[in-house]
Amino acid sequence: MIRMAFVGSVCVVGLTLLQTSVAAQAPASSTQQPAGAASVPEGVPLPAGYVIGPEDALSVVFWREKDLSLDVIVRPDGKISLPLLNDVQAAGYTPEQLAAIVAKAAAKYVADPLASVIVRQINSRKVFVLGAVGKQGPVVLTSDMTVLQLIALVGGLSEYADKKGIVVVRQENGREKRMKFNYNEVIEGKKLEQNIKLQPGDTVLVFD
Repeated sequence: MIRMAFVGSVCVVGLTLLQTSVAAQAPASSTQQPAGAASVPEGVPLPAGYVIGPEDALSVVFWREKDLSLDVIVRPDGKISLPLLNDVQAAGYTPEQLAAIVAKAAAKYVADPLASVIVRQINSRKVFVLGAVGKQGPVVLTSDMTVLQLIALVGGLSEYADKKGIVVVRQENGREKRMKFNYNEVIEGKKLEQNIKLQPGDTVLVFD
């Protein structure tokens, strides 16, 4: 039976079972890891609802099977390549779901594989800002971010920006949705519902 535990951004398949087994066999004063156990790298905090996407940097760690462990970048097609397992679909899954998938695939080659997936860097969750701002271009969403926070992050609005006519463009169910953002009102504490949380793929247009 595979048990799953999730601590921070580390998703461990069967880790609890491994720790229990080692503790039962080792002396109380022993702090050594099992022979061949892979060390777990530190991951980044994950935003709510995070799923793996292209360009994300992952560490796939197999306990007691260092030869199967690898640092990988998710390819544009959403897949990663692992020793023995070849191409594995990663995009669209949570880290714990991917850990379960690779553990199941590895069971064809090793006995009782224990796998974990750590997110080392998030590159797939991007928003875009165009127009009269300090710095145009893509911005990676590593946590929740509002329109006002995005504007501050890119250096604020330019002198001639239309502060009342900012637009957030979002794709929903294959259709384009446009939402207005009045910078002056939000700064004054009015109609704060305009200051929405951005979603990956959103584009903020600042006209002049």
